[in-house]
Amino acid sequence: MSDERLLDTIVELADTLIDDFEVMDFLHLLVDRCVELLGVDAVGILLEDRRGRLQLVAASDEQVKLLELFLLQNDEGPCLDAFACGVVMSHPDLSTAQARWPRFAPAAVLGGFAAVDAFPMRLRTEVIGVLSLFRAHPGDLDPRAGRMTQALVDVATIGLLHERSIRSKEVLTEQLQAALSSRVIIEQAKGLIAERFNLDMADAFAALRNYARRHSIRLGTYAQSIVTGERGTDDLMPETSSGMQRRGD
Repeated sequence: MSDERLLDTIVELADTLIDDFEVMDFLHLLVDRCVELLGVDAVGILLEDRRGRLQLVAASDEQVKLLELFLLQNDEGPCLDAFACGVVMSHPDLSTAQARWPRFAPAAVLGGFAAVDAFPMRLRTEVIGVLSLFRAHPGDLDPRAGRMTQALVDVATIGLLHERSIRSKEVLTEQLQAALSSRVIIEQAKGLIAERFNLDMADAFAALRNYARRHSIRLGTYAQSIVTGERGTDDLMPETSSGMQRRGD
């Protein structure tokens, strides 16, 4: 594993964040580079879903994919422990790990894996997933490979959280734009009602809002229907004929 190749990989991952971000491409790139650079036989990535549960999102081969799914179905294994505790979970010889993981360890050995290292994808106190390294031969992970893995995991975690933050901002922007558009429609509807019934704008808004509430219609939806002509204003006549101030009264 050359330092130059590792640096190229980190730059490649960072470039993915700058371009149009596609999460699955990003994660599969990370998996491929980990297998290439770290001297491991397989890599899997689990990420937390909206319900707080881990889901398999990327795997370097079918065998590790099946093992990760087995781990999730049986609610046992180093990945779950790393996610829960926020620290790296390792075992150098899974043939001796049955006391720790009675279901996972035999399944891993049967799948051809002898050692595992699960790295939490963590930023400060927030853990969003786990990247796991699987090796076909027993033994501890090389310390240098461990440091390199941590660097790659950190870059990936920051990238995913950055993408999530942008997506949240986009949702907020869309909500704000929808609110602004609704406000314009409501102002237009108020103007139509005020003109139709010779009311001031405050009373026109009161009539609009009260009708929407009484009939369980969203204010913006009702205002839109008036502006587009889908609904007339005749239904508002009872509202406007009592207790409302006409302009000039």
